Amino acid sequence: MTVAELTGEDLAAADLVADLVHDSAPLGVAYSGGVDSATLLALAVRALGPENVVALLGISPSLAAAERRNAHETAAVIGARVVEIETHEGERAGYIANDVDRCYFCKDELFSRIDDALVAELGLSAVAYGENADDAKRPDRPGARAATEHRVLRPLAEAGLDKARVRSVARALALPVADKPAAPCLASRIPHGQQVTPEKLRQVETVEEALRELGFADSRVRHHGDVARIELPADDLARSVEPEVRTAIHRAATGAGFRFAAVDLKGMQSGAFTLTLLDQRGVPRA
Repeated sequence: MTVAELTGEDLAAADLVADLVHDSAPLGVAYSGGVDSATLLALAVRALGPENVVALLGISPSLAAAERRNAHETAAVIGARVVEIETHEGERAGYIANDVDRCYFCKDELFSRIDDALVAELGLSAVAYGENADDAKRPDRPGARAATEHRVLRPLAEAGLDKARVRSVARALALPVADKPAAPCLASRIPHGQQVTPEKLRQVETVEEALRELGFADSRVRHHGDVARIELPADDLARSVEPEVRTAIHRAATGAGFRFAAVDLKGMQSGAFTLTLLDQRGVPRA
């Protein structure tokens, strides 16, 4: 791993994370390839050595193929070994039902697959995941409950690293995902109360991949039955309706099985489905 010189608050944050994982070698890191889990993986490798860290990558239809490839590429830069774990959250009734706690069933499935047999096979002393200090305050992160139940460590959050600090550390470590947009799992594109199915996930992935090929670095394709509601960063909205681009987007959506493609003028909306429903139920955000 090519590592820039850590200084100031970045160095202090890295040292604190190192202290938190010091007695956890060999350590498994639940890894998605996003900036949080990649930064945790890099800091763990820096603190414990690559021989004492393994990245645990859950594989299922909810993980886009592009994200899977990127996760392996980033782990290679870090110098960490990756072990893929096949997960079956799509067979769990709570996940399929897709209420606001869907992420709990997904994380519980992942952490359940990292069972005593796998821990023994890999010789792990502990497992950690990349929750940051901002995530720890959000009500739309039910996966945290699964982490607690399975005694999974959360060193970034414990060290007080919020998203901005995580990205700063990632840049200091020269990680290629330092400025990578958030990439929630494909199931997050399906409105709560509507079943999650492999076919819907495939439709969403197909259109989002087409958008990347059209030069849109970030997007969300929300699945509304016949309608693909497309969220893009505000700066990309004008380009999306240029004649050739508009035609290509519509072609991609109908080719994936949608009847209509609609670009949402509000732009990107993190937690669009979950936070709205929690607000309706009177759940405080923080």
